[in-house]
Amino acid sequence: MTNITRREALQLAGMAAAVATFSGNAAAQAPTFPKGAVIRTLFKDYAPEELAGGATLFHEHLSLGPDFNDRFRAASAAVLAAQGLPPSTRPAGPPPAQGPDPMRDVDLMAEELRSARRDGVACIVDAGLEGAGVDIAFVRAAAEKADFPVVKGAGFYTQPFYPRQTESMSEEQMVRAFIKQADEYPAGAYGEIGSWDEISALERRVFRAVGKAHVATNLPIFTHTGIPGKSALEQLDILEDAGVDPKRVCIGHLGNLNDPNLYVHKTICRRGGFVGFDRQGGFGDDQVVPLVMKLIEAGFADRILISGDAFRAYARPVTAFLPKLKAAGASDEVLRKIVTDNSRRFLAFVPKRPRKAA
Repeated sequence: MTNITRREALQLAGMAAAVATFSGNAAAQAPTFPKGAVIRTLFKDYAPEELAGGATLFHEHLSLGPDFNDRFRAASAAVLAAQGLPPSTRPAGPPPAQGPDPMRDVDLMAEELRSARRDGVACIVDAGLEGAGVDIAFVRAAAEKADFPVVKGAGFYTQPFYPRQTESMSEEQMVRAFIKQADEYPAGAYGEIGSWDEISALERRVFRAVGKAHVATNLPIFTHTGIPGKSALEQLDILEDAGVDPKRVCIGHLGNLNDPNLYVHKTICRRGGFVGFDRQGGFGDDQVVPLVMKLIEAGFADRILISGDAFRAYARPVTAFLPKLKAAGASDEVLRKIVTDNSRRFLAFVPKRPRKAA
C-alpha cells in the first residue's frame, strides 16, 4: 500500500464526503425554478437543472490585480488606525500565493477549474470587479480552456477599490454603467458589491445604483460586508428600497460576524435573503460551523450559501468545510441543498434583457 501524507489523507476523506453528498437521489428533492429562468455564464445560459451534479460556489476569484493584496492590507490598516486600534494579526485578504500564481497563467487557472470539477464543483462565480484589477479576458480564457461554467459578477466593489471616476458619477450614470457591464461581459450576477467598514455615502450611492440595475436586468446580487459583517442590514435595506426582492440578495461575509444569537443572520433569513458564509475551507471554519448548524437547526437551511472567496483550490468549501458540517450533525440531504440547490436558486433568474450575441 502506497504511503500518503496526512494532508493527502484529509483531502481524500473530503473528496469521499463530497461524493456522498452529490450521489444521493437528487430528483426526489429537486428545487423548482421560474419558467424561463437561466444561470448566465460567460459562454452559455444554462437551465438551472443542468448544474445539479455538483456544488455551485457563489463567491470566488479567478482574477485580481497584482497589487490587490497590498491595497487590501493598506485599507484594512487605515480603518484600524482611524479607530485608534492596533494593527490586526489576522490575515487580511487572500493568503499569499505559494509557487506559481494561477491568476497570472491561463493554463494554471484552467487546471484549477478542472481540479475543482473533479472534486465536486459544477460552477463558480467570479467576483472580481473593475477597480480591483480584474482581467475579463483572462477569466474568459481560463473558463474556455477548462470548458468550465463561470458566472461573471459585475458592479463596483468597495470604496477603496472603486474606479477613479466613481466619485464624480451620478447614480443614474452608475446604473447605466452596471447595465452595460451586465450586457457586455455578459454577467450573471452583481457582486461582490461592498461596504469596506461602516458604509459610506458613496457606497450607498453604488448600492442604490446596483439595486436599480437589478430592476432593469433581474440579476441576483451578492455583497461584501467588511469585518465583522458591518452594515449587513443596511445593505439589504438600501437594495430593498431600490426595488430589489430580498430573495434575490445574498449578504456576504457573515461568517465573520460571530454572534451566538445570530440576530443579523436570522433577520436576513426572515426577510427572505440569503446569508453568505463565503470564506470557508480554511482557518476560519471552526468559528463558522456552529453558526451554520444553528441556522440549520432554526429552520433556515434554505437561506444559506457557502463559498471560499479563494483564488485557487476552489473545491475547499466542498472537500474541507462540508465534512466539518457533517461531523457536527448536518445530513447529506441538507448539505446538498445548501451547496447545490440554494446556490442555483439564488443565481437563476428570468432575464429582462436578451443575452448579447458573441
